[in-house]
Amino acid sequence: MMLFGVATGFYSGCRNKETTITGGIPVMNSPLIKHIFTADPSAHVFENKLYIYPSHDIDSDMGPSNEGNQYEMRDYHVFSLASMSSPVVDHGLALKLEDIPWALKQLWAPDAALRDNTYYLFFPARDRDGIFRIGIARSDRPEGPFTPEPAPIAGSFSIDPAIFIDDDDQAYLYFGGLWGGQLEKWRTGQYRADGREPDATEPALGPRVVKMSKDFSEFDGAIHEIAILDKTGHPIQSGDRDRRFFEAAWMHKYRGLYYLSYSTGDTHFLVYATGKTPLGPFTFEGRLLDPVSGWTTHHSIVEFQGRWYLFYHDSSLSGVDNKRCVKFTELKYDDNGLIHVEAP
Repeated sequence: MMLFGVATGFYSGCRNKETTITGGIPVMNSPLIKHIFTADPSAHVFENKLYIYPSHDIDSDMGPSNEGNQYEMRDYHVFSLASMSSPVVDHGLALKLEDIPWALKQLWAPDAALRDNTYYLFFPARDRDGIFRIGIARSDRPEGPFTPEPAPIAGSFSIDPAIFIDDDDQAYLYFGGLWGGQLEKWRTGQYRADGREPDATEPALGPRVVKMSKDFSEFDGAIHEIAILDKTGHPIQSGDRDRRFFEAAWMHKYRGLYYLSYSTGDTHFLVYATGKTPLGPFTFEGRLLDPVSGWTTHHSIVEFQGRWYLFYHDSSLSGVDNKRCVKFTELKYDDNGLIHVEAP
């Protein structure tokens, strides 16, 4: 196993080549990974280790746009930690664009899950028509390499897949994102290139959720739009850009309560809502994270070794919106189940 310190831009190009970033995590909120640019961290505990499945930012000649063209990610690396103070291991390439028959470009935020001794990687990409779909790949190891299916999940669309397995072993897939994520183009149930967000006084678009089949190969039933309500029981409106859903839905459960967290997009907040079922409705509770450096905000929440953590990204390592770095901070719950996050 080779040891590396901070080596921004280092890229091995070798499948499953492990890299250990020395020094562990010296303080909270410093970048976890510095030798490549990473974003959209999905954190899970497998085999008593913390595994992080981020997207992998690269240089782009595309200028910033509402469609996110500058985010040209082409592969995934998987990282692991034995503890929150141990070195971070880069397990090398887990999946690359060229191996996915149906995908044209933009391997954006992924997620992972374990079922029946198989590890699954869920990922979005644009198909040959430029429409975002959600794909799936499998491995017998949490770090991969992952073998993709030859076609995306039938009926899938948009971005930011997040898999949640409830206590009864039923799996749910949450997904959706506006603008570059194309969610507003699916309001009729069919893709429309001229689709737009609801008017400011209409209910905001919600993330989508669908039950997954036992083997994760297909949707098990209809796709539902999640309702996010204010404290009076009214839907959050599209014009309420500090609270409305934009992208990056994440689901976790704490003491029987379901927590839906997400990004507000152009106002750059991470917020959360709570509900009594994984399908909602959910009641808006408040903010997890104020704006960080860089345009986007994307996260995950995980319990590891008896403590809860929020993983997120910002652009502090590069100062460039599409070259980001993964960070984390601890979160805690009060007696009412509300979340309190250590300020970055």
